[in-house]
Amino acid sequence: MDKYDKQALQVAKEVVIKFIEVGRISPSNFGQNFDVIYKDIVRTITGVTAGDGSRQVIIEDEAE
Repeated sequence: MDKYDKQALQVAKEVVIKFIEVGRISPSNFGQNFDVIYKDIVRTITGVTAGDGSRQVIIEDEAE
């Protein structure tokens, strides 16, 4: 897991906790909402959607 993934996980966790505190998300639908929030944060940080493999191509291109 690289630094962007760790940062995205931390931010997503904080956002979801805040949403639970204000009542926008319940613990019963945490998983469904966390996934969406995490992917949005990763896309914002990197410009690509998590899990589509396009980021790996960018990383490999930078290594050359």
